[in-house]
Amino acid sequence: MIPSRAEVRFDRVALAVGALALVALAVRLVGLGARPVHWDEARVGYWSLRYLETGYLTYRPVAGGPLVYILTRTSLSLFGPSDFALRVPVALVGAGLPLVALLFRSRLDDDETVAFAAILALNPLLVYYGRFARGDIFAIAFTLAAFGFALRLLDGGSRRNAYGLAAAVALAVASSGLSVVALGCLALAGLLVFDHAALVRSSRPATTRLREFATRLRGTSTPAARALLVFVGLYVFLFAPRAGVTDNVGIYTPGKILGALNVALFWSVRKFIGVRVTNRYPDGTHEYLPYLADFGETLVLAALPVTLLAVAAFVVDRYTAGGPRTVVAAATYWAGASVIFVPMFTEVSATWLGVYAVVPLAIPAAVGLAALFRWGRRALDAGDAPRVAAVALVLLALVAQTGAVATGEVYAPSDRDSELAHYAQPSHEFTGFRDNLSTWVGPTGDESPDVLYYGSSMYIADGEADFPPVPEKWGERLPMDWYVHRTGAETTGATTPAELRERTNVAPVVIAPAEERSALAPVLDGYVAHEYDTALWGRPIVVFVKS
Repeated sequence: MIPSRAEVRFDRVALAVGALALVALAVRLVGLGARPVHWDEARVGYWSLRYLETGYLTYRPVAGGPLVYILTRTSLSLFGPSDFALRVPVALVGAGLPLVALLFRSRLDDDETVAFAAILALNPLLVYYGRFARGDIFAIAFTLAAFGFALRLLDGGSRRNAYGLAAAVALAVASSGLSVVALGCLALAGLLVFDHAALVRSSRPATTRLREFATRLRGTSTPAARALLVFVGLYVFLFAPRAGVTDNVGIYTPGKILGALNVALFWSVRKFIGVRVTNRYPDGTHEYLPYLADFGETLVLAALPVTLLAVAAFVVDRYTAGGPRTVVAAATYWAGASVIFVPMFTEVSATWLGVYAVVPLAIPAAVGLAALFRWGRRALDAGDAPRVAAVALVLLALVAQTGAVATGEVYAPSDRDSELAHYAQPSHEFTGFRDNLSTWVGPTGDESPDVLYYGSSMYIADGEADFPPVPEKWGERLPMDWYVHRTGAETTGATTPAELRERTNVAPVVIAPAEERSALAPVLDGYVAHEYDTALWGRPIVVFVKS
């Protein structure tokens, strides 16, 4: 049977989007393990490795969603503990973002769908944080998927879209605390679009509109119930604790499964509200305008072409005949709500927050980019050289800005001048610590300590970092503890030179804040000292290595 022209066109679009997904994978995997890990990445790596070793996992809102740890544990078990393996899950999900564009085929033209996929594949901010072990890319990717499934469901698509929607929402919620904000912004955008549509149709009798709405709902109770089961089942699987070697409740522990279900369904919600809402006031609040300004600065730096194209497309679409298109309006409202509410509800101001606006902005930006291409093609066919030159200059400027940010930020070594890197990202010189640590430590496996943390700011009692929660001082050991633990090293601590003098066997590696160097040097005779900044600048440590 000869395929129809529509089927051939669909295949071409699908192939183009698939090719862009492969490009997205390539740009995310190249040099994936080169940059030293951020403190947040080190936390994810450490607890994922502990999960792999002990089988113990429990949801802690302060540490992010459980999905990150479940996927990272799998990656570490497959590839071994490394910075590359730590980042593989987020790189794969980020590379899958262009494929989500196919969910929007019913609302976007073919060239718009391809442009949408291209932006998701190559935007510098999405590439940078698609190579960064946090849950934000997971959260925004699954929220976008939920939007796509919802539109397909509204367009009369298969009931399977309801199940896809339920699964996407559950995965988004399990990715990051900010997913609740992202989903809330998307819901707000939906309400605004619905309200506009209701105003347009307000001239029709209310009884007619109610009958139409009831007709659409008829027969949906069973699919809705099944979708709810999909959501609850996936939610329970992701949020249920794993007992592992402990005696706590666990989803796989006979006799304690009901307790694990209670933790997953109810205590997870209470924990989230307690950490993210109740306990944040008043000490956990922050000034709004500086966070909003930082958010806007991120969009200008890493997504200026996307932002400008999106704004232009929204304005043109809204005030031309036949507009506004639902998908363009909803995506723009979603992005606008994200600009307002993400800086409001976040706990830290960081460049990774920009992904929550860039992804929805990519939809109207794709519409604008496709329109620009069509305008240029018509000018080329008409032999209109000035218009062709204008389009070429605009496209060249867009590509140049994107390329400049990508080469200068995504793949360049992190240093004080890095714009996309967060303060807690160690500078490039910290690779010396990472690359030499296993050599410094030497063979491990006996009961003697291999690494000693020195100083009151880093001291925690032996065993206190085996399972969460851990003392706040453990954070001062990041990102070192990820690298230390993956070598299999035994750790210990001390707070005074006298404690070191009393030890018959001081560890071959001693890590301390840099200001302790003068106090330690006389005690550690025969050790060579190395200093490293553990942030983009500052927060220095000294590492004494037995020669």
